[in-house]
Amino acid sequence: NKSNTQTLAKYLALDQGGKIQAEYVWIDGDGGLRAKTTTLDEKPTDVSQLKEWNFDGSSTNQAPGDNSDVLLRPAAIFKDPFRGGDNIIVLCECYNNDGTPNRTNYRHSCSKIMQTYTDAHPWFGIEQEYTLFDMEGSVLGWPKGGFPGPQGPYYCSIGANVAFGRDIVEAHYRCCLYSGVKISGVNAEVMPVGPCEGIDMGDHLWMARFLLKRVAEDFGAVVSFHPKPIKGDWNGAGCHTNYSTQAMREEGGIKAIHDAIDKMATRHAEHIAVYGEDNDQRLTGQHETGHISQFSYGVANRGASIRIPRHVAAEGKGYLEDRRPASNIDPYRVTHVIVESTLA
Repeated sequence: NKSNTQTLAKYLALDQGGKIQAEYVWIDGDGGLRAKTTTLDEKPTDVSQLKEWNFDGSSTNQAPGDNSDVLLRPAAIFKDPFRGGDNIIVLCECYNNDGTPNRTNYRHSCSKIMQTYTDAHPWFGIEQEYTLFDMEGSVLGWPKGGFPGPQGPYYCSIGANVAFGRDIVEAHYRCCLYSGVKISGVNAEVMPVGPCEGIDMGDHLWMARFLLKRVAEDFGAVVSFHPKPIKGDWNGAGCHTNYSTQAMREEGGIKAIHDAIDKMATRHAEHIAVYGEDNDQRLTGQHETGHISQFSYGVANRGASIRIPRHVAAEGKGYLEDRRPASNIDPYRVTHVIVESTLA
């Protein structure tokens, strides 16, 4: 509602009296995002200056009702594009009150393994695909009570009949740039975040998702990260994960790439286990996917588990693209298992 937005702007323009609003964001027990705000007396320069906070974990599927306090430990700071000024968004890890990581906290172990193999300089770039729905539950832009024409015209599309939700995409892109999220581009179908080194990949992808959901809220749209939101002859939604180490990026790196692929081939099941819920609905061997039960790789092959881009094969160095992860992955789990498989 435009009048509401204009009314809100009047209040957001008010002076904050030197105080800072800090939006604490965390991942809940169902892979969703939650947030609440606290007031700070001054702008923090480092995450260590932020207080630990807590919340009722029984409301977020993270704790039983009789022992429901879950601790929020600040992990990363981003600028707040919604409140502006010196206000911040704080990405947090969840801990139980005995100091152990909550069962939903995959950042903790991911951070450890990234520190262990920091000398390899693992870089990631993740292509986050998502689907936009209207408030009635229809895909944004689909005709009411029917289906659009077959796929083809929508990829990197231009035009009101084929491009939907562009306002949301543009607003989100600018929010990411403002906040300090490493977003490397967008196209109709996909949002690449990265390249990020180590633990930053998970942090930046989760923050990009938070910003996307908040922007879509303003436009009255709902974001779905389900890997197959519409059953039938439609492409699913993935999170293709581009990965390289310093050895892969240097001259002759193609050998390190093949070594990594050989190692990943032996652990296909372990990867699939953390590559997203309902991923079997997407990895069918059709619609530019490899089959969930088979590991394959190839140069420029979009039907393979792992794709070596054409230019990487030509230059003999670069990165690999793991096409198996679904759109609803926890990036901490995915980057963790890739580093574990290829470097441990």
